[in-house]
Amino acid sequence: MSQPIRAVERALNVLLCFSRQTPELTLTEISKKVDIHKSTVHRILTTLEEKHFVERDKSTGAYRLGINILQMAYLTLEQNDLRHVVAPYLRQLSEEHLETTNLAVLDTPDVIYLDVIESPQRVKLAAAIGQRLPAFCTASGKAILAFSPPEVLQKVIEHGMHQYTQYTLDSHEEFQENIEQTRKRGFAISMEEYEEEINAIAVPILDQDNLPIASIAIAGPSYRLTQEKMLEIGYDLLLIVREIEKAVKISTNT
Repeated sequence: MSQPIRAVERALNVLLCFSRQTPELTLTEISKKVDIHKSTVHRILTTLEEKHFVERDKSTGAYRLGINILQMAYLTLEQNDLRHVVAPYLRQLSEEHLETTNLAVLDTPDVIYLDVIESPQRVKLAAAIGQRLPAFCTASGKAILAFSPPEVLQKVIEHGMHQYTQYTLDSHEEFQENIEQTRKRGFAISMEEYEEEINAIAVPILDQDNLPIASIAIAGPSYRLTQEKMLEIGYDLLLIVREIEKAVKISTNT
């Protein structure tokens, strides 16, 4: 097996420091995150800045991701066959249920939104393409984890289960039980587990080996998406996702 190139690995680790929670970082903050001396990090940032992968705010000295990252992200999304196949189904679900719908994939220990259709209603869930959320306490994540190999589930558990709200599943036993319920009924439910007053329901998209490749979710305010309402939507969502799975298989075979 080939060994990773250290300079490339360090540059990638610097880029991975930036997130939705930390879109701007100082040289010192980046140095601490990657555990590399500031002089080395500065040389990496200078190279990345020259190639427009990061940019520096001259007034604050903080760094943020540059235009080339944005261009590559859009290129990736445009070339993503799954996103193209699923897009009309997301619109259909949003129009039918008047709630925000999304397509997400697992990037342990998180899920990442590949596509989002916002609810047309004034009170709605704020979500964005590229957003990362913890898999263990979101419907999108739990739908995928319920049908993933045990080692994937274990890796998420070992990463830690932060208490985001009073309803977050904070014990391994409770989480495993919830995952088992999800597996039995075929869809996941999150009731204010990540964010208070926000509920969601999700179904995994399975491949020909019954392994999850993504999930489709409907999310909205808890007063509209009650448990009873989500259970009702769940079985309809299962039927839609079965159609998506057929469409994905046809797309990958052509």
